[in-house]
Amino acid sequence: MAHDHGSRHGSDSGGPLWGVMAEFHDPAALSRAAEHVKQAGFSKWDVYSPFPVHGMDEAMGLKPSKVTMVMAFMCIAGFASAWLMQWWMGEVDYPIAVAGKPLFAWEQATPILFELSVLFSAFGALFGMLMLNLLPRWNHPLFGKPRFLRVSDDRFVMAIESNDPKFDEGSVRRMFESLGGTHIDRVEEGA
Repeated sequence: MAHDHGSRHGSDSGGPLWGVMAEFHDPAALSRAAEHVKQAGFSKWDVYSPFPVHGMDEAMGLKPSKVTMVMAFMCIAGFASAWLMQWWMGEVDYPIAVAGKPLFAWEQATPILFELSVLFSAFGALFGMLMLNLLPRWNHPLFGKPRFLRVSDDRFVMAIESNDPKFDEGSVRRMFESLGGTHIDRVEEGA
């Protein structure tokens, strides 16, 4: 069991306090802890596991991702760009009448309409995900904890940030202990 080593804003061992992390034995324990933390009213916290845990989004109270809205907007923008590009090239910029066919028709524009819609959607998914997740972030305070680095192998970790309005280091530690958390540790910014 870890001990309380300082105040909310820092300690003698490192930089300012970023938060508190705890390990859980299995995905079910992590999911139960997530439900409890959500019901306790915390807003700045996250869970980390080596694989997706079924039902974790509901346990954490996460809303559907906004990336799909970004993708939909970019799909429409790609379609509109392709339509405008095909119309401009075929009817305004370089009109060539071939065998009495119209200068612009939707049938001949279909491949480009499809391709630019898909291309813009893919860029929307990539850049929307990066922007909404505040990435790239080259370093994170949790990376300084050796036990956290094993989360990609076999660890289940939850961390609550110190800038959460309900955060109090002592009460967070006690809550993690009551939920079955082990290796409860404070995480400093500069660690």
